[in-house]
Amino acid sequence: MPPGILAYVEGTAVGWTRVVPRSAVPGVVRNRALRRILADDPAAWWVTCFAVDRRYRSIGVATELLNAAVAHARQYGASAIEGHPVDIDALQAEHVSGSALFTGTMRTFIAAGFREIGRTYPSRPVMRQDL
Repeated sequence: MPPGILAYVEGTAVGWTRVVPRSAVPGVVRNRALRRILADDPAAWWVTCFAVDRRYRSIGVATELLNAAVAHARQYGASAIEGHPVDIDALQAEHVSGSALFTGTMRTFIAAGFREIGRTYPSRPVMRQDL
């Protein structure tokens, strides 16, 4: 099974996201804060990160990648797909670098139909979409 999704604009790869079964992501499985929020669901999948070429940011590439990740997880029998994005509105910083948003933004997850199920930190929601 492919470990991720590529986004293309006019034949050029402009973005990527990794989506795999949650059990395959040790950093999630061992994270105590996440374990307090996440239900025991062996069929749940996890979106770990996004990479979008800066020339193609803010035009919906990440949202389309997330929609494709949902379809990919569904195709492989996932019960749900989850992620741990950044809530930009809850950050204290005036400017947020693109590298700080590698797990995605809460706005992107909401645009793709996810709901918040908890937070590990005021600016770090845990998002889920049941499939």
